[in-house]
Amino acid sequence: MFTGIVEEIGTVKALLPGGLEIHAKKVLEDAHLGDSIAVNGVCLTVTSMTAHSFIVDVMPETFRRSSLGELQIGSGVNLERAMAADGRFGGHIVAGHIDDTGLISNIKREGNAVWITVQTPAPLLKYIIEKGSIAIDGISLTVASVSDCDFSVSVIPHTGKETILLDKKIGSKVNLECDMIGKYVEKLLHFQDPAPKKESKITLEFLAEHGF
Repeated sequence: MFTGIVEEIGTVKALLPGGLEIHAKKVLEDAHLGDSIAVNGVCLTVTSMTAHSFIVDVMPETFRRSSLGELQIGSGVNLERAMAADGRFGGHIVAGHIDDTGLISNIKREGNAVWITVQTPAPLLKYIIEKGSIAIDGISLTVASVSDCDFSVSVIPHTGKETILLDKKIGSKVNLECDMIGKYVEKLLHFQDPAPKKESKITLEFLAEHGF
């Protein structure tokens, strides 16, 4: 589990068959083989390490459902280690399981903030609410407004400096993960037990007949 608080910006060092090698520093301080690291919001498993980089496998399904397939050597990536049990929960619950990708449709500066508008697939919009949480490329952000085709966030200077979000341009693809609480609520509200309930054959007459 992650919080959406990016720890550092890594750099893609190599594109491997079915994987990536990423140059990093902070996330390697206590990393071990098998650990999870979120790369642009995608939870990936460390399969190999050096003193200055780590390697992760990336399945074809992950490439299809995220923007990782667009990375090139030298691309910056947001990195976050899995949340420590004794750490502060600074963002929101982020699983590292991308729901879909969106496209940045507008970038506008207002005072010390930058507004980012993301064109979003229709099935995801029902999970995105004003003042709710959204993870964009693994960054925990607050939704400022929602329309029937997109949503907007306002990015503070610290977030802009510590992540790759403001390096994006209009038309850039971003990974989106909606707040999982809404998805669980929807599942529970619409759940139907596929197994038919078996009616008990024990009746009052049966009990009386057998001395009960």
